[in-house]
Amino acid sequence: MKKALLRGLIGFPIGVTIGYAISIFTSLGFGNGSYSAVVPEMAEQFGSEIAAVIIQFLLCGVMGMVFAAMSVIWESERLNLAVQSGINFLLSACTMIPIAYVCYWTEHSLSGILSYLGIFAGIYASIWVAMYFVYRARIKEINADLNK
Repeated sequence: MKKALLRGLIGFPIGVTIGYAISIFTSLGFGNGSYSAVVPEMAEQFGSEIAAVIIQFLLCGVMGMVFAAMSVIWESERLNLAVQSGINFLLSACTMIPIAYVCYWTEHSLSGILSYLGIFAGIYASIWVAMYFVYRARIKEINADLNK
């Protein structure tokens, strides 16, 4: 638990940094030369752009905290890979979907949420498969070295 809390504290500024990087790249692609810190609908929802920016800042930090803290799941020797993956995916989705909804990163409809969840699941699965093969190759190397 202590390790998860420490990682979570480190994750807050990382989440904020990633959130701001995404807003910069989104503005570069869709901003027509202007910087958009938040989606206009979010600013309208919270009454001002600065209120929306503060909320998005905090939520990106919380997202970073949760994702960093969840990394301890992969270190549990009591859980098999399937259980670790399921817990990690559920916690990730239960963090991302509400934050995406509040920040207007997804359309505010059932189809928008399901679409976002599908995209999230696809990205999650792609990263999971890539990491699985990376770690599998590393384990083969370690085993080969041990057998020498």
